Amino acid sequence: MSPLTIILNILLPPLAVFMKHGLGGTFLISLILTIIGWIPGVIHAFIVND
Repeated sequence: MSPLTIILNILLPPLAVFMKHGLGGTFLISLILTIIGWIPGVIHAFIVND
């Protein structure tokens, strides 16, 4: 995982997921989790971008 991906996973989880997977279900899940709470979005981004 690159340093840029790690930084984006922490600061903007949906953007990090979008950069790797594009628009789709994974991005929508990341967006919803980030809206609900920032921490679930970050955790999801790290799991998906592994």
